[in-house]
Amino acid sequence: MHTLPDSIADTALARLFGRGRRDGDVTWFSLPGGAKLYVPGEASDQLYFLGAGRLGVFRREEGQEQQFLGVIRPGEPAGEMAMIAGTPHSAHVVALRDSEILAMPRDVFFDAAEDDPAVMLELAKLMILRVRQAATQVSVGDPSVFGFIAVEGGDPIRPLIDDLAEAIEALGYSVTVEGGESLTAPTEWFSEVEREHDFVLYVAEAGETAWKHLVGRQVDRLFRVGRGDHAPPAVIPSYASGPLQSQQLVDLILIQPAGQPHPVGSELWLDATETARLFHLRDGAAADLQRLARVLTGQAVGLVLSGGGARAYAHVGAIKALRERGVPIDFVGGSSMGAIIAGGLAMGWDDAELDRRIRKAFVDSSPLDDIAFPIVAMIHGAKVWTRLDEHFGDTQIADLWLPFFCVSSNLTSGTYHLHRRGGLRDALRASISLPGVLPPVTEGGSVLVDGAVMKNFPADIMRAVQLGPVVGVDVTRGRSITAEDVQRPASLWRWFWSGDWRKGPPIVALLMRAATVTVGRDLAASREASDVLITPKLDRVDIRDWKAFDQAVEAGYVATLKALDGLDRPVTALRRRSSLAETARRGLSAVGRG
Repeated sequence: MHTLPDSIADTALARLFGRGRRDGDVTWFSLPGGAKLYVPGEASDQLYFLGAGRLGVFRREEGQEQQFLGVIRPGEPAGEMAMIAGTPHSAHVVALRDSEILAMPRDVFFDAAEDDPAVMLELAKLMILRVRQAATQVSVGDPSVFGFIAVEGGDPIRPLIDDLAEAIEALGYSVTVEGGESLTAPTEWFSEVEREHDFVLYVAEAGETAWKHLVGRQVDRLFRVGRGDHAPPAVIPSYASGPLQSQQLVDLILIQPAGQPHPVGSELWLDATETARLFHLRDGAAADLQRLARVLTGQAVGLVLSGGGARAYAHVGAIKALRERGVPIDFVGGSSMGAIIAGGLAMGWDDAELDRRIRKAFVDSSPLDDIAFPIVAMIHGAKVWTRLDEHFGDTQIADLWLPFFCVSSNLTSGTYHLHRRGGLRDALRASISLPGVLPPVTEGGSVLVDGAVMKNFPADIMRAVQLGPVVGVDVTRGRSITAEDVQRPASLWRWFWSGDWRKGPPIVALLMRAATVTVGRDLAASREASDVLITPKLDRVDIRDWKAFDQAVEAGYVATLKALDGLDRPVTALRRRSSLAETARRGLSAVGRG
């Protein structure tokens, strides 16, 4: 006989479902981990109530990455908005672990709600709360139970997770770390621990096989932990984490030796673990632990840089301003020229190095002056490749200090191509391959060109990658191409002698602008995904004016400071979830006012 925990039984909804069970109007069923409760488009003819377990909510719009919206915990309903509105479901809801669910038909619910108005009032409050959280871009039902499993033997990982817990506590949350000593604890103990703390971190050492299996099926998100200076084991068991892995909720942490210039061989670890995201932690580096604490608490900052030719120099100024104001950058992504600068940031370049390298690569001499006989492109692209090789070398994306992505456009499939693995230089070459200007890149039979063609401002991709605030710098606004830009030079000799030919012939301006005109719907989706949107004033910077570095950098710096000054709280707090203590204080305050 299934019973509800005492902590959730005394609510109007729980009492309603209890009466429904007695009357035979409610069914109780088990949903194994990994199984779907419902999918988009299905009729919303039932209201669900989670008695035990955990459900994950996901959404995937056409042409976009799957986004993890949050979790549904015991005592909470699922599918209530669609059922009340009488519309089909709009999200995927999947069991993250074995779950027990009550289901009540829609007509039975409305009949019962007429007899007990408190039911509808309680449901309305929850719906208003969820809508309000979505409107204010605060994540709904953030994951709060995390597992950490040591992939290999050696030094225990418990001290590392204890340090991580301290970093989370410093952000104002209650947290507990539980290890293999809890293996024999009853189910009620786990529920109680998870209910009493903002965050629960379960840690399993290499030899704790039974505890690893329990952790793998008990958490909202799982982290595998290995040593970056070791090769991965030949076999890495899943330890009951299949449902999480299928929903891309398993990540990898690689511990790197102190003083390591950059990670090496991380691609092998990604192949062996099949994880969604990779985080590097340097031994003894408090900044890396603080970054991971922000990731777990939904306060990690993702920076997205748009394409825009020479106007993308503004990103250098934006990064400088963010650093001056102490805004952490935890994830970084970009498109086209924005991808180049994002790549430098992920490499670990400071302001001075970023300035020096971008000047050397693009300002000191034009990257577009190796003009070719135009069979597939206006230029050979050899100079661009040489500069990418000089500044990024053979670095793999997995070996970058920061999680990084960039996008190119796949002309073969007609969709954008997301680069999160492989060679950084190759990914950047594809992302800046303006059609008609640079030769395209071929990969696995596909033809890849500039990311700006299909996804010039990929803030929506960053939103799918992580739950924290997104800062977007969009340099697509400004003076568009004019008739003057595409006029044939009055004298080809004078045009050549003046040096203007180094920008490329007038057709280059036409092709560059055509490639960076973002479709209104896509641009709106990306801007909607940005918590802080920065749009530098670049009307006087031509898209191919590679000498306009200082002017564009200053515009990005000024626009970023203005955007930050307009905020009423720090960037990291824009999506900050309330702690249990803060929620309790607000409740007491409301009672006092009443």
